Amino acid sequence: MKEKSLLLPIFLTVFIDMLGIGIIIPVLPALFFEPNSDFFNGTMSYEDRSIIYGFLLAAFPVMQFFGAPILGALSDKYGRKPMLMVSLAGTMVGYFLFAVALMYGNLWLLIFSRMLPGFTGGNISIVYSAIADISEGSDRTKNFGFVGMAFGLGFILGPAIGGFLADETIVSWFNSSTPFWFTTILTLINILLVQALFFETLKEKGTRAVSFLTGFRNIAYSFKMPNLRVIFTVSLLLTLGFGFFTQFFAVALIDKFSFSESDIGLFYAWVGIWLVITQGFIVPRLAKKYAPSTLLKVTIFTLGASIFLVIFPENVTWEYAIAPLIAFSQGISAPNLISVISNQANASQQGQILGINQSMQSLGAAIPPIIGGYLTAMSSLYPLFASAIVILLSWLVYVLFFKGEKAGEMSRG
Repeated sequence: MKEKSLLLPIFLTVFIDMLGIGIIIPVLPALFFEPNSDFFNGTMSYEDRSIIYGFLLAAFPVMQFFGAPILGALSDKYGRKPMLMVSLAGTMVGYFLFAVALMYGNLWLLIFSRMLPGFTGGNISIVYSAIADISEGSDRTKNFGFVGMAFGLGFILGPAIGGFLADETIVSWFNSSTPFWFTTILTLINILLVQALFFETLKEKGTRAVSFLTGFRNIAYSFKMPNLRVIFTVSLLLTLGFGFFTQFFAVALIDKFSFSESDIGLFYAWVGIWLVITQGFIVPRLAKKYAPSTLLKVTIFTLGASIFLVIFPENVTWEYAIAPLIAFSQGISAPNLISVISNQANASQQGQILGINQSMQSLGAAIPPIIGGYLTAMSSLYPLFASAIVILLSWLVYVLFFKGEKAGEMSRG
């Protein structure tokens, strides 16, 4: 009963965290790419803004690459709760500085405000470690899917709220910084909820050394682990490919369909609805019938194929029609991939293994913005082509080289 009660604070933590992330989605692309954006005061070319936009997006995952493994190791040593509090505190300060940077038009502070929460941004991997601490077998995939539903709910409300709060035509004093004052307050609420509701789940303390270079060591170490080498490669490629989509699709919507902040917010809310349906209702049912390794053979392919499809429509209605397929594919792939990875580790290694996976995902999220910024300077559709190609490559690696269920993965009846 106590273990089940932990799912509520975990759900609230992920939901509020994702709400904050979702709020950013419609604001940044509009800040850089809307014709009437006043952040650059018309003094910078589209090409230069594209490249700076890419580096700004990369700031968070690059620092997360260094910081998340450290928090993961510390959570194995000192517990999940204190490290989660540290992570959320960094996130809150980052949102505060982001709002200040937008108020004063300071690009360098804008970049730093993403670097700080990136370095302390290991909260999701800590949450996954807590779930792994209290879950076994099919319950693990179901609980990861439960967290995914919190992601989806945040995705529904976050972009819509962000687009609303940044739209000065709705309320005269709304502007691009308003959503970030709101997320600062949200994260403070999140910290208070964790303090009040989250109980420690770590049962067996680890003794791993903590190092700033852990991210690099994780990458090297991952390829030395026979039972994880392939699945970590899949995780890296999948994150790399999906990063191109999530970070640059809104730019394509602005260029192709003249989307505003509120338009982008509503579109991503539509995607979020389908994520909730998928991870809240479909994933738990599939977890009872199919092994995670079996589901991934289908869903990774459909994810790459559906992103390829969004490149071509000239009517925005088709974009809305294809979006549920993307949400369905990603919504099933994400918790099942984490479940496959988590099942390879014993109780004392959960933070380490999920920290390594976080390193893979951070690296995979850091590369697309830098490359995508240059691709966008040529065409806003090029990052979407890159997304589909890399995701389909991850599917090929998975199908050809992953040997199926490993140590801890339970078969389904």
